[in-house]
Amino acid sequence: MTSPYGKLYLIPTTLGDNAPLEVLPLTVKKIIEQVDVYIVENEKTARRFIKQIKPSKKQSSLQMFHLNKFTDPVELPSFLEPCLQGKNVGLLSEAGCPAIADPGADVVKIAHQQNIQVVPLVGPSSILMAHMSSGMNGQSFAFNGYLPIDKADKQKELKRLEQLSFTQNQSQSFIETPYRNNKLLEDICNTLNDYTMVCVACDVTLPTEYIKTLTVKEWKKNSVDLHKRPTLFIIHKE
Repeated sequence: MTSPYGKLYLIPTTLGDNAPLEVLPLTVKKIIEQVDVYIVENEKTARRFIKQIKPSKKQSSLQMFHLNKFTDPVELPSFLEPCLQGKNVGLLSEAGCPAIADPGADVVKIAHQQNIQVVPLVGPSSILMAHMSSGMNGQSFAFNGYLPIDKADKQKELKRLEQLSFTQNQSQSFIETPYRNNKLLEDICNTLNDYTMVCVACDVTLPTEYIKTLTVKEWKKNSVDLHKRPTLFIIHKE
């Protein structure tokens, strides 16, 4: 039986300023062409992305709901009202895949509660691509988001994740605010065992992509500038 409701499409975007269709499948283009209602983090960049995908699409026809740190959770169910009226809605990421290290999971949860079909589309996830290219354990790994800002707390968490990677044979990944990347790599080198493996995956899918896995001891002899470049770090003690 066909549902009278519209679908919630989880629409990925690029991880940087490269041309969308260089890294996104045609399925994304097809859905962008069909959908006029979007849930977005930043309206300006969302409109720019849609224009890149479908230049002829009328911007005036687009309806956008804002989902960011200022959004009142009470508003979220109203974002899906168009679905209940039979219209498809797109949850559009600011970078990469929606709801993965990205706003949107709460909207997806509500969609399930309201029996709205959720359709994830294929696109780049820096987390998955970094783990793919790290050479570490692809059978068991974890993403831990941001580490504590306080230096002592950060060192404690790094040691905890290092021990967890060893005892569980589970690679541990995390991110940092881009302007603090160089300091985080320095903290990693000053905190962890010399023979712990560290992968630095920077600017994934971009022309400036840099992905390298070395031991802490080897990283101490290498220099790379990660300042203000989206980077994912993975550690594993064997």
